[in-house]
Amino acid sequence: MKKRIIFLIVLSFIFISLAASEENGKSLILEDESMLMAVLWHQTSAEYAALAYQAYNIARLRLDEDLQIKREKKRAIIVDIDETALNNSFYNAKGIIQEQKYPEEFYKWIDAAKAEVVPGALEFLTYATKKGCEIFYISNRRGICIEGTMKNLKKFGFPFADEKHILLKKDRISKKDRRQIVEKEYFIALLIGDNLIDFAEVFKGKTIEERFADVDRLKNEFGKRFIVLPNSMHGEWKKALDDYEWNLTKEQMMEKRIQHLKTW
Repeated sequence: MKKRIIFLIVLSFIFISLAASEENGKSLILEDESMLMAVLWHQTSAEYAALAYQAYNIARLRLDEDLQIKREKKRAIIVDIDETALNNSFYNAKGIIQEQKYPEEFYKWIDAAKAEVVPGALEFLTYATKKGCEIFYISNRRGICIEGTMKNLKKFGFPFADEKHILLKKDRISKKDRRQIVEKEYFIALLIGDNLIDFAEVFKGKTIEERFADVDRLKNEFGKRFIVLPNSMHGEWKKALDDYEWNLTKEQMMEKRIQHLKTW
C-alpha cells in the first residue's frame, strides 16, 4: 500500500511539472524520462570518469600480477564494447528527446561510428597489447554491425580491431559460447564489461535477488579477474526490474520500478 502511494505521488509530480512547463510557455516532452538522469550522469559526472579510470587501473595491476606467472597458452583479454570500450551515451541522449526505433536507429548509430572512448579503455588495451596479450571484443551487437564497429574502434586506434577479434552476436550464439571459442587457444587473463553477463552466463535471466546472490557467491572474482565498468543507462539490471517483460507501457514500467524502492 505504501509503495502504491509513492507511485501515485511520483506520477502526480511528473504531471504537475509538465503542466507548469506548459503554463510558462515552454514545451517539455520527453520520449524517455527514465533515461534522463542516467545519461546526464555519464556525460556530466566526473565521478563516472573516475570510476572508469579506476576499473582500468585495477585491470593493469591485475595483468601485471598475472604476467609474473608462466602460462602455456598466449594471454587474451576479453572486453565488451558498449559502455566498456565505447561510450554510446550520445545515442541514448537523442532517444530522450526524440523517439528512436530499436534496433534500426541503433544500427544507424553504429554505422556512423560516432561513439567516443570510455575513459581508460584505449590506454589499457594498448598497454596489454604491448605486454603480449591479444584483445577479443565480445559484444551482443548483431553480426551485421561488424563494419561500423570496426570503423569506430579503428578510428581511435584500438588494437586487434578486426573480424577475427570482434565477436558479435550471430545465430543466437551466447557470450559464453564465444568466450569458450577464445578459451580453446588462449588463457583468458581478464574479462572486462559493464554487465554481469559479460563475465558469466549464470547471471542471465535472473531475478534481482538471484543476481545479488550470484554476485555474493563470486565476490572474490570482482576486481581480480572480473573488471566491472559503471553503466546506469542499460543492462540486465533494467530487464530484471521489469521482470523481463518486453511490452510494458510507461505507466506499467513506472509502477513495477516503484515497487522496488526501499524507503524508511
